[in-house]
Amino acid sequence: MLANLNDVLVPAKRGRYAVGLFNSVNLELARAIIQAAERLRAPVILGTAEVLLPFGPLEELSWFLVPMAKRASVPVVVHFDHGMSMQLCENALRLGFTSIMYDASWLPYDENVRDTREMAAMAHGFGATIEAELGHIGSSENSAEGSAQTDLCEECFTDPVQARDFVRSTGVDALAVAVGTVHGHYRAAPRLDFSRIASIAQAVEVPLVLHGGSGLSDVDFARSIELGISKVNIFTDINCAAASACDRALRSGKTALTDLIPLEVEAVESSVAEKIRLFGSEGKAGRY
Repeated sequence: MLANLNDVLVPAKRGRYAVGLFNSVNLELARAIIQAAERLRAPVILGTAEVLLPFGPLEELSWFLVPMAKRASVPVVVHFDHGMSMQLCENALRLGFTSIMYDASWLPYDENVRDTREMAAMAHGFGATIEAELGHIGSSENSAEGSAQTDLCEECFTDPVQARDFVRSTGVDALAVAVGTVHGHYRAAPRLDFSRIASIAQAVEVPLVLHGGSGLSDVDFARSIELGISKVNIFTDINCAAASACDRALRSGKTALTDLIPLEVEAVESSVAEKIRLFGSEGKAGRY
């Protein structure tokens, strides 16, 4: 069933679990994500990001993401992530996406507030939800998602006091926070600022989002969710799981695409299911 962020994240915040956002650039990833969610009876967020559009154009993705979400037996949010362009965010809404993330975190604070408030009004007019980012979540080298910034500095972290003002001034439904994660592969073990997560969770009423989830330890996930994270974004893990499955098949002598597709779907479904269990959202679809 088609859902938006409020449908799945408000219960998650209340129940102290998290819902995974898994980006998809093709039909195989989408199939695997929904299959895992249905098998574990979990709500899920299925999406893409602006930086991924060269691999799967927005309109073409909408042709199967939205219908698949509607037919699913569990709540499925169709989310456009890290939209840097207002026009692309509007396009996503018109194509049937039920949620957008408008990322104006690179702008000065006042401009971020102004533009995000405008996008929030538009999203709500479509009956959709909106996520925004405060602070800046960097990206590792060769990241397939996120921005081009590669440095990670504490000055870029989300300020709890500013977060309260930002949420109240913009009307966003969820807030992505910068607390020590980056997009893509980690070159060293990340050090999350858990006290900052707790402070932000106390300062704002909306669910909090952790970007750059691929590569975090089980302990990091559990602690982050316990302190107030309600949505975790994953792409690198499932992207690499699909590629590794294809690589193993090719090395074993498989030569046809039709030989690779089932193995790709199986590998991604397994990776998504692992995260669903870890985030505590298994069995939570029955609440809707």
